[in-house]
Amino acid sequence: MSDVEKYIVRRKAKSTKFGKNFEEGYRAFEFSVMLRKAREDAGVTQETIARKLRTKKSAISRIENHAEDIRLSTLEKYANALGRKLRVQLTD
Repeated sequence: MSDVEKYIVRRKAKSTKFGKNFEEGYRAFEFSVMLRKAREDAGVTQETIARKLRTKKSAISRIENHAEDIRLSTLEKYANALGRKLRVQLTD
C-alpha cells in the first residue's frame, strides 16, 4: 500500500465526513478521467469538441475537470461529438 493510500485509510478512520466526501470526489475524478481519455483516444482536441458543441474550449475543460455536476444532455452531446453513445445505468 502506498503512502497516499495509507493516508486515505487513516483519514477515513478518523473522519466519516472525509470518507464520504472523498468517495464522492473520487467518483467525479474517475468520470473526468474517463471523459478526457475518450476524447484523447478519439484523437479529438478540446477545441474541436467545443466547435461541434458550439461552445468554448473553457467549457469543455470544465466538463473534463469538474465532472461532478454535468447535465445528461450535455454528456450526450459530448459523447456524440466523439462518435460515441451515452448509456446511463443504475446499479446497487
